[in-house]
Amino acid sequence: MLEAKLSEAGTLKKLLDAIKELVTDANFECNEEGITLQAMDNSHVALVSVLLEATGFKRYRCDRPMPLGVNLTSLTKVLRCAKDDDECTIKAADEADVLNLVYEAKTSDRIAEYDMKLMDIDSDTLGIPDTEYDARVTMPSSEFTRIVRDLSLLGESVRIEVSKEGVRFASDGEAANGSVLLRQSDSSAIGKVKQKTKTPKKEDEDEVVEVDGEDDEEEAAHGKKKKAVKKEVVDGDVDMDEDEEFQANSEGEEEQEADEDEEGSESGKKRKKSSNSSKPAKKAKTASSSKKGKGRKTDDSDDEGEGGVRIEMNAHVSLTFSLKYLVNFSKSASLCNRVQLMMSNDVPLLVSYDFGQGHIRYYLAPKIGED
Repeated sequence: MLEAKLSEAGTLKKLLDAIKELVTDANFECNEEGITLQAMDNSHVALVSVLLEATGFKRYRCDRPMPLGVNLTSLTKVLRCAKDDDECTIKAADEADVLNLVYEAKTSDRIAEYDMKLMDIDSDTLGIPDTEYDARVTMPSSEFTRIVRDLSLLGESVRIEVSKEGVRFASDGEAANGSVLLRQSDSSAIGKVKQKTKTPKKEDEDEVVEVDGEDDEEEAAHGKKKKAVKKEVVDGDVDMDEDEEFQANSEGEEEQEADEDEEGSESGKKRKKSSNSSKPAKKAKTASSSKKGKGRKTDDSDDEGEGGVRIEMNAHVSLTFSLKYLVNFSKSASLCNRVQLMMSNDVPLLVSYDFGQGHIRYYLAPKIGED
């Protein structure tokens, strides 16, 4: 049995709108890891690969692997009956010939239920080999949509060239020619394509583990109460919210001021010294934790590119593709605001959109020779 609940039906609607013109009938392969779709267009020039991870669903259950043969045009019509913010539940029994969709409104008590007939589709899953690309361009998906749409008005093909100058999109038409050049957003030189881009996070995690291990060893060797107290304070700082920590510090300061007024200036001075000696340690810990947090955010922002264009290149690449397909690919811009173009000479172009619940990837064969 399959039961998958999405928090928003709009995600599935946008996904189908992006691929319905490329593929008419396809199998949704369901297993415990999620739902995948892989299909080629009728001309066998483009391939689309979709992944919806099980962790991206609000509730997911799949007892055994099962294919769901669906006509994408019919499924699109059924999904139009749902609002974008409706919760969508997909159900299918084992060896059933009907797909059940339930839409639950978040702002009202409306529950809509639809049944759609499934199809028996014979399709072979193609093995996509791991390819080391010579060039990778990360750019805003809206910019990519605009470029391919504008150039499609001039001609049928576009030449995408990645060089030290940047990435250039050029189209030659019968009446006019046009080209768009995108340079690297920052002033740094164009980098090389790297396979691993998240190593800083692992180093941060290793550092935290080592610190905890040192505290444990010191406590076991010396057995002092002071270090046990320090460890409890650190753990409390980690688990405590910022508001609670601020309140705890303010309450401690108020109690100290009250005690100083009652017991006199000498005892007040001593307490001030002790409080001042303990406060810098807390501040240092929170500062270090905030630095780590900031470091992780900057890593994420580097991966996202912050809305600019990032170019990584190991070799000069120049390929020609059909604009008709690229225009269809660009419809996935509603799912993600970033797009990656992966290229190598004489290798299909990879256009990848990664969103919160999975990804959609397109593979397009380049044109060889003259049209």
